[in-house]
Amino acid sequence: MKKYMAMATALCLALSLAACGGSSSSSSAASAPASSAAASSEAASSEASSSAASGEVTTVVSGKLTMSTNAAFPPYEMTTDDGSFEGIDVEIAGAIADKLGLELQIDDMDFDASLLAVQQGKSDMVMAGVTVNEERLAVMDFSDSYATGIQVVIVPEDSDIASIDDLEGKLIGTQRGTTGYLYCSDTPENGGYGEDAVVAYDDGLTAVQALMNGQVDCVVIDNAPAQSFVESNPGLKILDTEFAVEDYAIGVNKGNTALLDAINTALAELTEDGTIQAIVDKYIPAE
Repeated sequence: MKKYMAMATALCLALSLAACGGSSSSSSAASAPASSAAASSEAASSEASSSAASGEVTTVVSGKLTMSTNAAFPPYEMTTDDGSFEGIDVEIAGAIADKLGLELQIDDMDFDASLLAVQQGKSDMVMAGVTVNEERLAVMDFSDSYATGIQVVIVPEDSDIASIDDLEGKLIGTQRGTTGYLYCSDTPENGGYGEDAVVAYDDGLTAVQALMNGQVDCVVIDNAPAQSFVESNPGLKILDTEFAVEDYAIGVNKGNTALLDAINTALAELTEDGTIQAIVDKYIPAE
């Protein structure tokens, strides 16, 4: 069995969740209630000058905490019928913004673009079920982990793929830019199947539709959206064996230690008071 273990961050809060992805390229905003007690923060933008040096909260947009994401990964981030956003990441981000005394702004875009937005100083943080790995650590800094995710394999119910060991020689669908894509497209020497064995799609739904149409043999994706896709598409199932176990964290611009410290402090407080668990239970009820 091919099974990978993602890099763990300093504080693993041991929540069995999942997500990671990419989709539309539109942008919009959502707000979270503001409170007092602004945390010490430094943004990845040209505005970070004397105010950052004095310890004030300085962000890409004054008074706002801008989060880049991809709102196509239920139950982490989703677009509602009225165009607003909801999900685990959305509510945790709102709670963090509240702790920092800021208004949350959500910019929805492709998964790859959401990572670049932080690196280019266009957003303060990225939350999109982002997994911590060596490649991303080279260009971004990450908060303590707030969730543990699982990559799984979706197959048709009548598939001859019974376990991870059966993926050799199969055509694998993934979402572009995700760790599922990175794992599967890696060389066989590194535990992957090679780029020729993988078809990358803009989002998980498109990958699943390709599976339904017989264009790929299976789809490797995060467990939480996988559960949603299987529930909505009769004839599909998820293999019992896990493909990978990973930690999810919040990405910020490389070297932005003030914002990172503020986010970690907020995460610790939200974990201690039960807020994060309550948010998770809202979207993933205990079985």
